[in-house]
Amino acid sequence: MTAIQVGAEFGPSSWIEVPQEKIQAFADTTGDHNFIHVDPEMAAQTPFGGTVAHGYLTLSLLPQMSYEVLPHDNPGAGMALNYGLNRVRFPAPVPSGSRVRGSFVVGAVDEEDWGRQVTMTATIEREGGDKPVCVAEVVYRYYRL
Repeated sequence: MTAIQVGAEFGPSSWIEVPQEKIQAFADTTGDHNFIHVDPEMAAQTPFGGTVAHGYLTLSLLPQMSYEVLPHDNPGAGMALNYGLNRVRFPAPVPSGSRVRGSFVVGAVDEEDWGRQVTMTATIEREGGDKPVCVAEVVYRYYRL
């Protein structure tokens, strides 16, 4: 497997289904019941033509994607943590019933006394879509044990 170094590319991950049931569960969990996510009749009247996933739901699929495609079998790597995000954009919607997958490109690896901080650009695409549905700069920390 490719090492985590500047310029390394990982993915794409497997496709992940985003059915209306998942969108509804996310709405119930977060309290975000905007009609564009949960009311098919009203959402059909919008330019999207139906319900769409929350942007944050799309973003929340990154861990599943990263666990599949990023290296994690190095016993000396220590403990990995999601440190945060520098920038997130949702250039296109994820209509209910879509499938999405993610890829990662390493932009920076900063060595520190405690380990290293890795910054990657994560791009989520929708099957059949013509532009990404999410582009996020994610930051991971790998602590030595």
